[in-house]
Amino acid sequence: MVLYSGTTCPYSQRCRLVLFEKGMDFEIRDVDLFNKPEDISVMNPYGQVPILVERDLILYESNIINEYIDERFPHPQLMPPDPVQRARVRLFLFNLEKEIFTHVALLEGRAPQNEKALEKSKLTIRDRLTQLAPIFLKNKYWLGEDFSMLDVAIAPLLWRLDHYGIELPKSAAPVQKYGERIFSRPAYIDALTPSEKVMRR
Repeated sequence: MVLYSGTTCPYSQRCRLVLFEKGMDFEIRDVDLFNKPEDISVMNPYGQVPILVERDLILYESNIINEYIDERFPHPQLMPPDPVQRARVRLFLFNLEKEIFTHVALLEGRAPQNEKALEKSKLTIRDRLTQLAPIFLKNKYWLGEDFSMLDVAIAPLLWRLDHYGIELPKSAAPVQKYGERIFSRPAYIDALTPSEKVMRR
């Protein structure tokens, strides 16, 4: 199993985190995002990482890759076993992409950008994260006591807040504390690249 991963790519970080959480045997191939090898566009028509290759299977899109890994290697399970809960998590993941990560894509240079649009994206991310704060007043992780795919999905953004120039208000303190809980997980630390380590002061 090989993961083609960008060393500063938040989407790649999600997949690295899941692989390390599972404690599996895998290989990570770092891809220079500014000088991508030609085979990246052959494997993914959108020319982006992460890409997972296992024998004749080629997958792209971090949430799709992560669900595959979770089903293929079910321990520890990161998607809820109950179909109703699993559907809710998928809906949350979809909403995260639509409402928050479309703005992350802009900050990462994956979408056309100008100063006004960048500032608007930063404010939107700040406001959306602040709205999530009540969840983490009572929950250790997004779904309660258990670390899940929702935590995986949002962790790279929380790690990069300083890097993106986003400052959360005091009312979002529970979100900051929640982030610290994720960042202290051994798999999270192992999955960080040297380029990611320097993103936080």
